[in-house]
Amino acid sequence: MNLQQIAKHIDFHQQNGTEMDKITIEYPSLHVDDAYEIQRLSIEEAIARGDELIGMKMGLTSVAKQKSVGVEEAIYGRLTRSMELMEPTLGMKGLIHPRVEPEIAFVLKKDLEGENVTVRDVWAATECVIPALEVIDSRYKNFSFTLEDVVADNASSTKFLLGYQAYSPYHTQWDQIKVEMFRNGELVQEGVGAAVLDHPVRSVVELVKMLSRRGESLKAGMVIFTGAITEAINVYEGDQIEVKFDQLGILSLKVEE
Repeated sequence: MNLQQIAKHIDFHQQNGTEMDKITIEYPSLHVDDAYEIQRLSIEEAIARGDELIGMKMGLTSVAKQKSVGVEEAIYGRLTRSMELMEPTLGMKGLIHPRVEPEIAFVLKKDLEGENVTVRDVWAATECVIPALEVIDSRYKNFSFTLEDVVADNASSTKFLLGYQAYSPYHTQWDQIKVEMFRNGELVQEGVGAAVLDHPVRSVVELVKMLSRRGESLKAGMVIFTGAITEAINVYEGDQIEVKFDQLGILSLKVEE
């Protein structure tokens, strides 16, 4: 099993926005550790083309989310410069079956590493907290995958949008932030920050510990997406998405051709 070859295969489908079969069909013995190495190698392909690693994201951070896709644990992925939306518009070109979910993002001012990291360490290392939207888009047919498949596919990472206003880490109780998501004026999802491992800060702690087991860490300046506050919703050309973050304003996203 050539992990570099698999990574190039996945990178091709990520670049071109084309569907593929689950890699576990051809490689049924694939282990989650192999999948994380494939993920790392596929991002190295992007970096070699001039992209830049600027952050990390956590996924499947609620029991409901895990059940909805048939897996049993949280996962992480990598965010690159080319994934960031600089304007609140999402072009459908190069996407397969995109979905949008609201998140709380942390921006770091200090490195974080080690399996003994604490909540206190995370707060001390956080520059600011920003309301955000993530666009996920699995490259697998029918948005169906195993844990190993989704990890290898960079946790379905595709695009992300950060709000313009940043907030002090101590601005509010992030686990109590209420979120309402509207599609074309209709309320389609709602939730609270506690949906993310009981508190978004715990998601960062868990991420640091998971990375530590692979000899990696979070670096100052990175943006960390902590996980979906609600279920993700499918979006289509012409959709207008609005997400109301209690105390934090509204994020909008227009879906275009």
